Amino acid sequence: MEYVSTRGGAGAVDFEGALFSGYAPDGGLFMPQRIPSLDRDTLRRWSRLPYRELVKELCSLFITAELVPRSTLNDLIDRAFSRFRHKDIVHLSRLKDGLNVLELWHGVTYAFKDLSLSCTGQFLQYFLETKKQHVTILVGTSGDTGSSAIESVRGQKNVDIFVVLPKGFCTQIQELQMTTVIEDNVHVFAAHGNSDEIDEPIKELFADVDFARKYNLMSLNSVNWSRIMVQIAHHFYAYFQCAPSLDTTPLPMVEIVVPTGGGGNITAGCIAQKMGLPIQLVAVVNSNDIIHRTVQHGDFSLSENRCSNFRCSPIALLFQEPYNMERILWLLLGSDSCLTKMLMERFSVSKSLKLPEDLHRKLSETLRSCSASDEDIVRAMQRCWEENRYLLCPHSAVAAHYHYSQPNRARLYQKFSCFSFLFSMPRCCLAPASAAKFQDALLRAGLVPQLPPEITALTAMETRSTPLERGQDWAQALREQIEAMARRR
Repeated sequence: MEYVSTRGGAGAVDFEGALFSGYAPDGGLFMPQRIPSLDRDTLRRWSRLPYRELVKELCSLFITAELVPRSTLNDLIDRAFSRFRHKDIVHLSRLKDGLNVLELWHGVTYAFKDLSLSCTGQFLQYFLETKKQHVTILVGTSGDTGSSAIESVRGQKNVDIFVVLPKGFCTQIQELQMTTVIEDNVHVFAAHGNSDEIDEPIKELFADVDFARKYNLMSLNSVNWSRIMVQIAHHFYAYFQCAPSLDTTPLPMVEIVVPTGGGGNITAGCIAQKMGLPIQLVAVVNSNDIIHRTVQHGDFSLSENRCSNFRCSPIALLFQEPYNMERILWLLLGSDSCLTKMLMERFSVSKSLKLPEDLHRKLSETLRSCSASDEDIVRAMQRCWEENRYLLCPHSAVAAHYHYSQPNRARLYQKFSCFSFLFSMPRCCLAPASAAKFQDALLRAGLVPQLPPEITALTAMETRSTPLERGQDWAQALREQIEAMARRR
């Protein structure tokens, strides 16, 4: 299994190379040169596996035993999930009106990113300890990635992590989960800008090839293939939990509704489709509707309608440049790296791209999409509580809005479940984060937050961060801090 850049200008690497690179040297994203194809017998066998074992099976397809022996891989994944609060790692809640919510947030930071980053942290340690190396992790976060990345490597002597958060855009809890980690290898920066603005200095440092090589820079955003690889398991597990039977021909379809920001989870779903999983994917977004417009009209371009006035709208869905769309387009173009490069470079220059007609047709066949307003998000949160006494985070509420806006299919499935293959398609909504992390959103929706002790304790803890002011050269400030860290080491 080798990995190639979506833009074709970098040599093939193994999993270790993809793990430590983040972006490929040519600016593209690493993808497997070959997507494994699974037969019906494999799907049947996997359908009986718990989530932990499913992750092991999937990872073993993308990480060769020569690189990481299977027994070692299993141990690394067991260790990664050892801090999760739920015995099943993830949990499906079956609610009224056919609403199935797959809770992906039972890790340390109460967000789905704990699933992939806990594994990625273990993979990193395996290679670093083997080769006695040190790396510098550079992460821009909209809220959840930063805390999950910090937890995956905190206290480790062979890693320094630099996290840039958008000051005032994260929730207080998200920010505290990062700034209260007082470890020598954790460096948090609070930038006065939005999610897209904080990505620019990070891209600049990675583009400086000499600097990136000298300090062994790597990323743990979902540009990193390891993140996408583990997230493929969400879709398989959702399918197996919701499919009525795997004894029919053809296999039943399941609709998976994915709250979408940077596009990592929806990309993982597209790869699962390519592997043979019979799922229909729905990318759901808030008022920042770039992916929705791309699916509906082939219009991959920035919009002034990115920021919501009502702060219930989740920051993680406010990415104006969902970088993982490059991976999806590459898949749909049949691995045509030349065309992918041309399209992405055109977008990079003009921030506007009209997809070729054939590519748009393939995209709209692969994905459905839906955009939710702030009012839609609030109503979904309120309705779910009224009907189920179940609190949704704003991201999950975007998925629930899609479900509630199409009630007929859900009712048909509930009423005629024994004939589901004739009448409807089961649906599963992915829940990326716990509602406990979004107190302000819950209060604005007229709901009462339910806070676990670990989150309540954050407000009394010491905090530490470095400000990045508007007008300051953020890339240079980060560069100087990384150089200073290296001198102290």
